[in-house]
Amino acid sequence: MASSLPVSRRTAARALVALVVVGLFAPAAAQALAPGNSGTPGTVGLEAGTIDAEANGSTVVAIQGFHFQGQGSQKKPARLVQVTPDGSTDWVYDGTNQNARWFYDVDPLPNGNLLVVGTNSDGTTVAEIDRETREPVWTERFDFHDTHDVDMLPNGNLLIANMRNWNEEAQRSDDRILVYNRSTDETVWEWTFREHYPNATDGGFNEDWTHVNDVDRIAEGQYLVSPRNFDQAVVVNRSTGGIDYRLGSDGNHDVLNEQHNPDWLLSEDGNPTVLVADSENDRVVEYERRDGEWVETWAVGSGQLSWPRDADRLPNGNTLITDSLNHRVIEVTPRGEIVWEYYATWGPYEAERIGTGDESNGPTMADQGATGSYRLYGSAGLIEGTGDSTTFAATAQNAFAGTALAGPARAFATRWAHVTPWIRPVWMGSWPFAGAVAGLVLLVGWALGEVIVAREAIGRGVRKATENVRTR
Repeated sequence: MASSLPVSRRTAARALVALVVVGLFAPAAAQALAPGNSGTPGTVGLEAGTIDAEANGSTVVAIQGFHFQGQGSQKKPARLVQVTPDGSTDWVYDGTNQNARWFYDVDPLPNGNLLVVGTNSDGTTVAEIDRETREPVWTERFDFHDTHDVDMLPNGNLLIANMRNWNEEAQRSDDRILVYNRSTDETVWEWTFREHYPNATDGGFNEDWTHVNDVDRIAEGQYLVSPRNFDQAVVVNRSTGGIDYRLGSDGNHDVLNEQHNPDWLLSEDGNPTVLVADSENDRVVEYERRDGEWVETWAVGSGQLSWPRDADRLPNGNTLITDSLNHRVIEVTPRGEIVWEYYATWGPYEAERIGTGDESNGPTMADQGATGSYRLYGSAGLIEGTGDSTTFAATAQNAFAGTALAGPARAFATRWAHVTPWIRPVWMGSWPFAGAVAGLVLLVGWALGEVIVAREAIGRGVRKATENVRTR
């Protein structure tokens, strides 16, 4: 009668590790074979979410898309989308029409057309696009490495945020804001950051020192500017060259943390107010200046939004938010209810409600009596993390809330949530991706363990091979 051979502990351990690795990779493999309705950007695309009531106009969304080493991703395309008030997709304008690998700023112009900013490996393209025909009225090309925002001034000149303007010869940043005259093809005014900030700001000069991602004209000769890497929004005075107002400071992430697209409002009492997408803090926040100090008056979506990059106050008092890495645009009430929602993959950058003017044109939250911090509710939840479902990053953060590890857990969750979407396949959810990463780490650890266990045998083999080579 045959007897079974004993299984060594090492063999049993290998079998156990192999089973765990297979289990970790299984969800990702299942989604790869049958993506289905898995709540990922690849299965949602362009479609309406919650629509409680029709919006008060069409909405235009600039979708950034993704590229790697100058090549655009067909599964993460850059495009402009116009959405009807009921959440239907009206038209789609592909980035290849403007030779754009990425789309950033889109502004409605007084004549009904759109001012659109796109970039590619050769530089920046700015175009006025006819909103009805989607044909360019004019196009300007700049050899700026990267530009996120361009505004048209009342006289037709272009106000440009020129980031990543690295001077290789001098080994310094020449990041600036500038005014360009299209008629004469010349720069008629510029304001360079290194002349107004300590050169040690944000750790000193580098190729993306300021990451100035927004500039808006808020009054005659006053420009609201967003140097993202400095964690602040400032109002620059064109005449004096000075900074009239400053909200936030470098490294003070309690106020702002690498923000995008601040908007300027005035309260009924005339108090300056800034509404801003506080991107790395995953919230939209509003500050009002009272008695010479900035006071936080309103916040929404903290920990629910994922890297928001635009927020506009609408005339009805609601706020239109571009929730970039949740791949959607939402209109929320002052107390956080989502009343209009549109999913716009991949990575929307900015949204504008047609007919309400450029940027924000509505009342402050203080004037509406809605100060405070509010959670979002009412999402259709089509993409993981936007409704009742919880992402891996959110779960990791919540698991350590209230403990000594809360800070590191939040830092890890934020970095994970903001980085992994750029490398994760569009058909894969956050949990299967986390499992695949864990499986890969375990495989590497297993391999290293095998090398350590067999180090003596490997050493003998190397020595023997060396001796054989020498005797030949």
